[in-house]
Amino acid sequence: MDELKNQAEVEVEAIHLWATPRSLSTSLMYSFAQRDDIEVLDEPLYATFLRVTGFDRPYREEVLSKMEPDGNKVVKDIILGPGRKKYRLCKHMAKQRVPGLPIDLMKTGKHVILTRNPLDILPSFDKVVPPSLLELGLADLVSIYSELSELGRPPPVIDAAELQVDPEATLRSLCEELDIPFQSTMLKWEAGTKPIDGVWAPWWYETVHKSTGFQPPRKYPMPFPMSLYDVLEQSLPFYNFLRRHVKQKSCLLKSRLPEPDLPVPENEKLLAWVGDEIVPRESAKVSVFDSVVQGGDSVWEGLRVYNGKIFKLDEHLDRLFDSAKALAFNNVPTREGVKEAIFSTLIRNGMFDNSHIRLSLTRGKKVTSGMSPAFNLYGCTLIVLAEWKPPVYDNTSGITLVTATTRRNSPNNLDSKIHHNNLLNNILAKIEGNNANAADAIMLDKDGYVSETNATNIFLVKKGRILTPHADYCLPGVTRATVMDLVVKEELVLEERRISLSEFHTADEVWTTGTMGELSPVVKIDGRLVGDGKVGPVTRRLQNAYKELTEASGVPIPTYH
Repeated sequence: MDELKNQAEVEVEAIHLWATPRSLSTSLMYSFAQRDDIEVLDEPLYATFLRVTGFDRPYREEVLSKMEPDGNKVVKDIILGPGRKKYRLCKHMAKQRVPGLPIDLMKTGKHVILTRNPLDILPSFDKVVPPSLLELGLADLVSIYSELSELGRPPPVIDAAELQVDPEATLRSLCEELDIPFQSTMLKWEAGTKPIDGVWAPWWYETVHKSTGFQPPRKYPMPFPMSLYDVLEQSLPFYNFLRRHVKQKSCLLKSRLPEPDLPVPENEKLLAWVGDEIVPRESAKVSVFDSVVQGGDSVWEGLRVYNGKIFKLDEHLDRLFDSAKALAFNNVPTREGVKEAIFSTLIRNGMFDNSHIRLSLTRGKKVTSGMSPAFNLYGCTLIVLAEWKPPVYDNTSGITLVTATTRRNSPNNLDSKIHHNNLLNNILAKIEGNNANAADAIMLDKDGYVSETNATNIFLVKKGRILTPHADYCLPGVTRATVMDLVVKEELVLEERRISLSEFHTADEVWTTGTMGELSPVVKIDGRLVGDGKVGPVTRRLQNAYKELTEASGVPIPTYH
């Protein structure tokens, strides 16, 4: 102590730890206090917070009498004032950043955000203070993160679960972010009260006083008090926002898989329609009680946008509503309502060209889990997912197909004219295609005739005649019908009949059709070249005709000029 008194005071760099209550912030303060280059302050803004807000606490008068209540003086003289060590860690509750504090508080020093899942905070929170969104301070933490980011100083975010699962790795990562050396002394401290404790310690620090380091998490959590359910609902979106910015995430916080790259990076930030509202990508979710989750009970359409217009919108909506009727959906939204949702989603995203829409209509949310549509009492759920998405196949050089062993559904089992979301049959075939490094897989019907691919309809050319399978086992695609019309307009011969696999193997030309891929030339099937292995003239002719049609027709998106 005498040695400290004899040390000259020097300029100190502040490290601001912004946290929520019950978030291991005191443990983290004790951890930093073990370093030889840091002094710590336990919530130096607490008296200012109580003075400005008027909030009641059992220790209010003691805090106001023993601590400086003037926020300006606290920031300038105590937090940013000179000291005897290189750094000063200031533990703050996020809600203590009250209006009127000097701007230097945010612009000076380093900042760290410590957050914790409110599921873990709330069960033990109300021992001293009744919990509320305001008392938790998660909204304030988001505000602090946003303000620092706007200043060009986005702070590192750590989750309390990280400290519990792997304290050393988390502290090493944090020290690296703060540009200070890690010290192993940070991992242990002595049990009991500390001279650095605030006067509120007897009310809040009982558990941490028994600790000598970061305690591992419980194997099983505490029961959640359902009386706090509303507070949980209010606070979780703020916690989830912060969690997305945690740099090092343990297996408790994320998948073990690395963060994947998106096929189109621009789709990282998009807005989707779910139910009756437009929400950001990360919030675009349906209920676990929704029929699409419970049993794949949903219908869907794919739409493409060209130069401010939606191609074949009405034809796709016809099929959507026919599919919903075939599955006996109730309380289906109006056609005009679906159109307005599509238009609004595209306009909000600024998507007027080179875009694709995955339009889904589920039977809706259930009152309890189960198969019966009698449980669906909320009405249908509408999903409009618009993405920047060019055609998904190589329409210039062509694609390769293989034949799957998985057969296409028979109308005896599930009629393919219902455009439903229960796609396991197609997915199994797609797996076979993926395993063969092919773009897609041809699917046969129960008698061994070609039906379609796992994702598209299919055509062939032989001696100038164009053939396509009957739509008995396959979906009668909108793009398929469009191309069939184009074949007639181009005065080519069209034949719709049963086609064997060997006819595709020996065809002069083959192509597939679908909204996502348009007209995709096929240059190889099951290891056999189609024709001379190059895109044929009939395919090119119809591709050009299709392109002209998409440029000339479609339903205009309102407000697009």
